[in-house]
Amino acid sequence: MRKKTVYWLAVVGCWLLVACTSGVENPIKVDSLPAIYPDYVGVTIPAEIAPLNFNSTEPDVDAMDVVVRGSKGGELHLQGDEADFDITDWHELTQQNKGGELTFTVCTRKNGQWQQYKDFTVSVSLYALDEWGLTYRRIAPGYEVFSKMGLYQRNLSCFDEYPIIENTLVPGMCVNCHSARQTDPSQFVFHVRGDHGATMFQTDGQREWLKASNDQLGGSMVYPYWHPSGQYCAFSTNQTRQGFHVAPNERIEVFDLSSDVFVYNPATHEIIKDSLLSTKDWSENSPVFSPDGRTLYFMTCKQQDYPMHYKDEKYNLCKIAFDPETGRYGEQVDTIFNAVAMGKSLTWPRPSYDGKYILFTLMDYGYFSIWHEESNQWLLDLQTGEVRELKEINSERADSYHNWNINSHWIVFTSRRDDGLYSRLYLASVDEQGRFSKPFLLPQRHPKEYYEESIFSFNVPDFTKSKVVFDAYEAGREIVSDKRIGTKVSSLAK
Repeated sequence: MRKKTVYWLAVVGCWLLVACTSGVENPIKVDSLPAIYPDYVGVTIPAEIAPLNFNSTEPDVDAMDVVVRGSKGGELHLQGDEADFDITDWHELTQQNKGGELTFTVCTRKNGQWQQYKDFTVSVSLYALDEWGLTYRRIAPGYEVFSKMGLYQRNLSCFDEYPIIENTLVPGMCVNCHSARQTDPSQFVFHVRGDHGATMFQTDGQREWLKASNDQLGGSMVYPYWHPSGQYCAFSTNQTRQGFHVAPNERIEVFDLSSDVFVYNPATHEIIKDSLLSTKDWSENSPVFSPDGRTLYFMTCKQQDYPMHYKDEKYNLCKIAFDPETGRYGEQVDTIFNAVAMGKSLTWPRPSYDGKYILFTLMDYGYFSIWHEESNQWLLDLQTGEVRELKEINSERADSYHNWNINSHWIVFTSRRDDGLYSRLYLASVDEQGRFSKPFLLPQRHPKEYYEESIFSFNVPDFTKSKVVFDAYEAGREIVSDKRIGTKVSSLAK
């Protein structure tokens, strides 16, 4: 009896398999592209990316049939409620078609009748991703109080996500401002806010917890960025305040009563300050090193009377020389992009690792761009000095936090273009001429279900060349122990 049961189950399974991959008969041709979510029409992808699964957004669709053909060979065919590609088959197709195109033929069935839409294509870039995945913070979009949030990492070749650390470990804890050295997580840093505040440094699996603030410094260490050598890490220290709007399209405003920029030496626990980067009448913020480690870029703003004049808070992009051999700064600060002259404010400068560009966000005022609908991404060409708005990747809603991959041919950024409320992650390619491809939403196994049911925003994304190895349980014990290492300030006054 058992053998017969197994036999019939096998027969039924084979019949279902045949039924689910059957062709489409007599479809009605529709002279329009298929309505799908996410919108992957015409995007450019790395061959290593997870499958571009998608859903039909047409009403009353009870089945979808998708055929994908490679310009250099290979084909995928599936039929079901959504386009859910096998990961192995998908990667075989994308690897075979690097430098070519994938053509998607989509049919949907309504009330027993199939409709076939115009084909669309997806380009498979010759540029390798050269990264294992992404790191990012997930947090509720209105964070007046801290609900569940944390730092997470995602394998970009599939759909696997892993927590690095979550605030459920320590009540009232907020984790933010994470950074790896040029996408290498063997050197990793993040900041903890709350009753057990600290700045965590991890090098090759060994952790140190610094005191959350230094009295001489006047605040905590935030917005980190590693020196390419790993010998230093740049920070700013900010006396941050929040304000909450009553206008429907404006929610949260962040401004600093003061902020300074400095470089930290993890080996000596020394904070290297300079009077040029710690001025009374100006707020210096968000420092980043050039790829050769000899220039420190940062943004600076004339200090205002807050909160009354928060709309007058407008930042320019500046630079100062830095000598990694001696740990000393140059003799002068130069403005390299004057956003204030445009009536705008610049934030989130990020140099490409090949030294060609600085990607930044431009907005009307302030620097907390994630809540400014007008915030858009711009590109500064360091070789020609040309600055241009990246219209090919910007949207009508907030486009903000961005980072480069290690070969400088891919970026990741946050955008609220989907629904205006949640910030989500988008990727785009960059060619040799600095042209960006149409951005695509971070793929998910069941995208419509995932993004409709998620109550979290993504922010501060960065690429990572390998999985972040981090013992969250032990880290939680170390956080509540309040054992901290002190830092010392070395001021290089001029």
